[in-house]
Amino acid sequence: MGAVSEQTKTIMQALGAFGEFGTDEALWEALHRPEACDFMFGNPHDVAPQAYVDALVRAARPTGKDHYAYTMDLPEAVASIGAHLRDRFPVAFRDEDIHLTNGNFVGLAIALRTLVDPGDEVIFVSPPWFFYETLIVAAGATPVRVLADRAHDFDLDLGAIEAAISPRTRAIIVNSPHNPSGRIYTPEQLTALAAILEEASARSGHRIYLLSDEAYNRIVFEPHTYTTPVAYYPHSFLLYTYAKTLLAPGSRLGYLAVAPDIEGADDLRGALQIGQITLGWAYPVSLLQHAIPELNAMGPDMPTLQRRRDTLVATLREQGYEVVEPEGTFYILVRSPIEDDRRFADTLQSHDVFVLPGAMFEMPGWFRISVTANDDMVERSLPGFGKALAEVTT
Repeated sequence: MGAVSEQTKTIMQALGAFGEFGTDEALWEALHRPEACDFMFGNPHDVAPQAYVDALVRAARPTGKDHYAYTMDLPEAVASIGAHLRDRFPVAFRDEDIHLTNGNFVGLAIALRTLVDPGDEVIFVSPPWFFYETLIVAAGATPVRVLADRAHDFDLDLGAIEAAISPRTRAIIVNSPHNPSGRIYTPEQLTALAAILEEASARSGHRIYLLSDEAYNRIVFEPHTYTTPVAYYPHSFLLYTYAKTLLAPGSRLGYLAVAPDIEGADDLRGALQIGQITLGWAYPVSLLQHAIPELNAMGPDMPTLQRRRDTLVATLREQGYEVVEPEGTFYILVRSPIEDDRRFADTLQSHDVFVLPGAMFEMPGWFRISVTANDDMVERSLPGFGKALAEVTT
């Protein structure tokens, strides 16, 4: 028996190429050079807004002896989230069904651990966020991949989802706005998806749950609008992280909100809490919990993100790239001009432009740009994009 468990080996295998790519020390060193234009991940490249810093400073000041005590779901934080959700969406979320988390990583892990048993299946849409498959495997379930409808702007392929459902299906993960395409699923699609899940649940004799990953639900470009998939299917979990909205991924903070009419609500409430504890006290630190009422009032700098998106989409199209214009998120999906997206990413790196190759998120032949790069990086990168394209096409 080796030092590493078979379960961990399976998890590492599920992570695939990203496991090696994401831990490449030479790459991380290159990204920190002053001339690097870093579009690779969603890291911020501007100093955090002063209002955000001030909110954390105020939250750090003790208001009593329990300010830094063990803190699970701080009542005033939960009440603020509940009011915010009820104001934004036509869903009557109950405060007692809101669970504070360390972001969507933990939120998904808790939900999956609560819902699935060995042999259960969980559907996810590809191209996906890097860790869906890994988290499903870690929970002991079997991941089932369904391709997005690339011929129709990366919409949900409802026929493929319906065909993928089996008697063992326990849940489906839906991410809208979708990373990496930026697609926001329409009310018509979500209504149809809800009907499919209702019919399949009745057919199988057990409830199929929807995990709605809404990391980017406040990052929506004009003229688009957003509503939660939870509004269309009552047996849902809404998973949210403040990391994307506030461009603060190092401050691990989020929540899991259970729909008010979900099947098994009373049983789920206690089970989710036990899941958080047994995952290693997977609650945000007390300081961040105290800051939530102020953080809920803060939004992303959409004019800046939209300006960067518009500049990159327009310029890359003019240069000859095929570009998917996102409706939300802070990513732009671009087709690689050569089949080998990793080789083209290396070509871009030779011009100090760093992008995420599509092979890292199940989209070989494409690459992803993050508009969290600052304005200077965006401007400096444009000649590099043009030169890299010319190198491989002439």
